Amino acid sequence: MLPVYLDLLSQPCRAVHILLSCTGIPHTVRTVALRKGNEFTKLNPMQKVPVMVDNGFVLTESDAILKYLVTRYDVPEHWYPRQPERRARVDEYTAWHHSNTRPHAARVFILEVLLPAQSGSPVDEVRLNRALSELDVSLDRLETAFLRRQPFLCGDDITVADLLAVCELMQPLGGGRDVLQRRPELQRWRSRVQTAVGESFDRAHAVLYAVRERRSAKLEKYKDFIRNIINVIYRFSSGQEVM
Repeated sequence: MLPVYLDLLSQPCRAVHILLSCTGIPHTVRTVALRKGNEFTKLNPMQKVPVMVDNGFVLTESDAILKYLVTRYDVPEHWYPRQPERRARVDEYTAWHHSNTRPHAARVFILEVLLPAQSGSPVDEVRLNRALSELDVSLDRLETAFLRRQPFLCGDDITVADLLAVCELMQPLGGGRDVLQRRPELQRWRSRVQTAVGESFDRAHAVLYAVRERRSAKLEKYKDFIRNIINVIYRFSSGQEVM
């Protein structure tokens, strides 16, 4: 069993988890709490996930792990094609991904969910709007430079590039924001990816869905609190209660 160290709130970890699950590579997931334990620190002194250990060979970085897995194990070639031109298309996207799709989608989640949760302060709308504008630029390029009306980012078949991209673009959903809502072409691409990997998709995103539900419940409680305050104020000022 191949040990993989993952935190499924992490987008790259979900990409690795989906590949392992839908290709049937025997593995065991070791959930990582980065604040604890010396074992993981020894494996990766930078304390970042994912990390894979294959017969003593330790590998970090999702891009490297994904490509190693499909090269090392007997999985369908389409994940990372052997034909040089097709493989280069995958490498082309993954190189672009790390300075475009990944940071821009992640920043939206950080500003809308993580920072307010950690600090207790409201969302910085100015910074969030700027992050959304930067993400829009990346989404435009994703459509025009990569998808280009083909089924998947790098051609007719799903590849590791699609896994990396879709997991990043799902991340803002943790704050209830679907960044593909007004982009039907990318929505159809996301649906094709979900269909291609089957139940592995929702299993990998279960933690993110739970974050979304918890946040939604908290927002509803806050709205109820505000409505109650308004009711009290209105009752004292007019003698009537606003529902």
